[in-house]
Amino acid sequence: MTSTTSHLKSLRYWKAIWFKNKSLKAVVICANAPTNIPLGQMCGKSPPRLFCFQSNNSVVRFRRSVRFRSIPLDSCSSDHPCPTLEDAIEAKAFIDLYEAAHGRLAGEEQFECVSVNGGCMISLPRAPAIGLNRILGLTTSENLDEACNWMKERAGNRFLQLNTDAASNELRHWIQSKGLLPYGPGWAKLRRTADSVSLVSPGAVKTRKVRPNEAEVFGAMMCAGFGFPESLAVLWAAIVGRDGWSCFYALDGESPVGTGAMFASGTFAWLGGGTTVPRFRNRGAQKALIQARLQEGADHGVSTFVVETEVPSAEKPNISNANLAKMGFVHIYNRSNFIL
Repeated sequence: MTSTTSHLKSLRYWKAIWFKNKSLKAVVICANAPTNIPLGQMCGKSPPRLFCFQSNNSVVRFRRSVRFRSIPLDSCSSDHPCPTLEDAIEAKAFIDLYEAAHGRLAGEEQFECVSVNGGCMISLPRAPAIGLNRILGLTTSENLDEACNWMKERAGNRFLQLNTDAASNELRHWIQSKGLLPYGPGWAKLRRTADSVSLVSPGAVKTRKVRPNEAEVFGAMMCAGFGFPESLAVLWAAIVGRDGWSCFYALDGESPVGTGAMFASGTFAWLGGGTTVPRFRNRGAQKALIQARLQEGADHGVSTFVVETEVPSAEKPNISNANLAKMGFVHIYNRSNFIL
């Protein structure tokens, strides 16, 4: 582990490494003030079951048997490969969602997220969605073993997402050895570059950004659209006005009837949160929201946009996928969902 202050200050990605010896010793690294603090010195002779690590003003809770090793994004190698850039921006969006919301949710929600090698593990048991209860962006059996052990200690639904078409022989063998079977149709990853197709002319449906004082309404609309409990409205409300995020309404007159969100980092952006009030569906709200986010991203230097939908089929077409294709998005790969 490097100890140079300049390197530690630049670290943005963290890897949690589990040990079977149940040792209580650990090293806690604080990116804002790089120091190595033995757990015993930090917590005394009787360390608690959980301890905290702070980075960039956010607190992440881990079990006491965990030690941390920092992995910057540019340290990827054949031994520690990073996810595709398209998966990395998605993982980064969910990590940031966690950082924004976990302190606002009630403690019983048990919202947890760990960043690993550019990917992540995320768990929010009361959310029915796969996206908030999964392993994403990990590509080695070592990392996946660690992640699966972590997920198995969480309640609720638990999934692993993998692009099996691009999986190494080692990874295919790992999947087989675990007896994992695909669940459902999987997710399609789509991509669009800012210059691939000219932005279309504005349609009849108008859009605007969500105002800070509308955050709770935005969160409630997202929960209603995704079938989440109302108590999780704060999850989505937390991203309104947050750096990196752009949240939009589709309007009927002056009334919000649809939502859309975008997380941008550098030249990449992830699109999500697309919902429409049922009676206003199939009227162009989502195409208008896609357009608004593409324009917002292009205006701020984004060159690549990514998004996911359920994999469509002849038996079960996907309207969201079709809308994205009409807006210039191109399918690049599928990810299988495995139940853990």
